[in-house]
Amino acid sequence: MVGRKQEIRILNEKYEGTEAEFIAIYGRRRIGKTYLVDETFKGKFTFRHAGLSPVEWQGKNLMKAQLDHFYQSLVLCGAAPDHHPKDWLDAFFMLEMWLQSIDEEKRQLIFLDELPWMDTPKSGFITALEAFWNNWACHRHNVMLIVCGSASSWILDRLINNHGGLYGRVTYQIKLEPFSLRECEEFFQSKNINFSRYDIVQSYMLLGGIPYYLGYLKKELSLAQNIDELFFSRHAVFSDEYDRLFASVFHNAPVMKSIVEMLYTRNAGYTRKEICDKLNISSGGVLTKELSALIAGDFIVKYVPFGSSKREEHYKLTDPFCLFYLHYVRHQSGLDENFWTDSQNTPPIVSWRGFAFENVCFNHIPQIKRALGISGVHSTQSAWSKKEDDPEGTQIDLLIDRDDHVINACEIKFYSEEFTVDKSYYMKLMHRQNLLRRYIPRKSSVYQTLITSYGLVRNEYWSIFTHVITLDDLFT
Repeated sequence: MVGRKQEIRILNEKYEGTEAEFIAIYGRRRIGKTYLVDETFKGKFTFRHAGLSPVEWQGKNLMKAQLDHFYQSLVLCGAAPDHHPKDWLDAFFMLEMWLQSIDEEKRQLIFLDELPWMDTPKSGFITALEAFWNNWACHRHNVMLIVCGSASSWILDRLINNHGGLYGRVTYQIKLEPFSLRECEEFFQSKNINFSRYDIVQSYMLLGGIPYYLGYLKKELSLAQNIDELFFSRHAVFSDEYDRLFASVFHNAPVMKSIVEMLYTRNAGYTRKEICDKLNISSGGVLTKELSALIAGDFIVKYVPFGSSKREEHYKLTDPFCLFYLHYVRHQSGLDENFWTDSQNTPPIVSWRGFAFENVCFNHIPQIKRALGISGVHSTQSAWSKKEDDPEGTQIDLLIDRDDHVINACEIKFYSEEFTVDKSYYMKLMHRQNLLRRYIPRKSSVYQTLITSYGLVRNEYWSIFTHVITLDDLFT
């Protein structure tokens, strides 16, 4: 398995332990939660069950369908055929009775996948899960319960941060993150896909290190050909992935999409007040839950722009798949099937890559800090803009504000060759640095930092940069 070494180690340690374990695994849809558990515990499951997707189920009684499906899983795992459970309390009681009947004092591994889908309205699912764990499972030293779900906010609210009967019951939690660039490279190598690091970064701009998406790339095609096949061909694999992504994770998918699509329109994101004004919605508890759910699902981030107060928190869309889909695929049904191959070197796409590379860098802050030699220094990161104070529209792609009184002002450039600083660009950088000094403490220093593909041409202006970070640094 590519990556996930720490997660595998922890899961195996918990399995070999002598305590009852209740482990919750969550993360963005398609991130590989089920694959992680299946590969780690192949052949060791006592009971395995996955909830039915509400997107696929068109019947009226989804709760009954979920219960019937749970019963079928019991039978498939070896339980003797019996009555179909009438509710979730009955279903979990049947599971308890069967597990007791086969108990040989060895570890009993129970895996409940897509747990949020089982919690249909007014089903009493959480109450039954509480009863199962609190009254029975937690008292049996050999029980290990693993639950997964793509609705990260559900896992956080109903399990990990539960204030009722499940308060403090989860013994360990794992948030599964997208692959880093290095892990993407390892994944491609395992599939004998010979992409350059330049192309791997471009694949990240579109697919964001999501293993499920990366698995569709074909080794016999170039990256551009793969993109055309996945997004722009007549029967494109990802033609409806955007809609399915939201429908499978959020019960109010249209509302969540409206927030994401509004955030898409500004690279720096919007404040809470701006979101309310633009969508004509109230700033209450409902919006708080919706924004928290999008953050938990790794669709958006919340940050405070440099020099702003916490009251000016911004919400910014960062999911690469959504960003690419909204920019190039949505409402583009008339595009040629070879659109990306034919257009990849045109000015609009070259410009788009520049913005997309900024997003890649924001997703690799630990690698950037390691390249700067400041991994152990606490810092905050954000973009910075003073267009309202400066007729030239001063903007810095990334500011790393460090506790050791240094600010790295990062210029981010995605080039196919070494970057060259000419006189006009040198003067622009000096102007930005002087403007930035007005807003920082006197004790702080500004280090001009370049993040680019292949480094810097050494000429009379190159020394403006204190540090130069390349693609190879982002792959550490």
